[in-house]
Amino acid sequence: MESVQKAKLRYKQYPMIIAKCSKEATNYATCVLKKDNVNLNDCNEEFKQFKSCLQKTALSLKTRI
Repeated sequence: MESVQKAKLRYKQYPMIIAKCSKEATNYATCVLKKDNVNLNDCNEEFKQFKSCLQKTALSLKTRI
């Protein structure tokens, strides 16, 4: 049961993590929305930046995604 509690605590931090990466999330969403037909790797650079931000923010909060 301890693992479930830890997972719930991590899950509660997701909104804060995503909020701190709003710029990167906006850039990624904008890229995806500009495409009529999204293909693999179309917005790869924006996704990498968003993912990196999420990981760095989670690390700074001493949690994981």
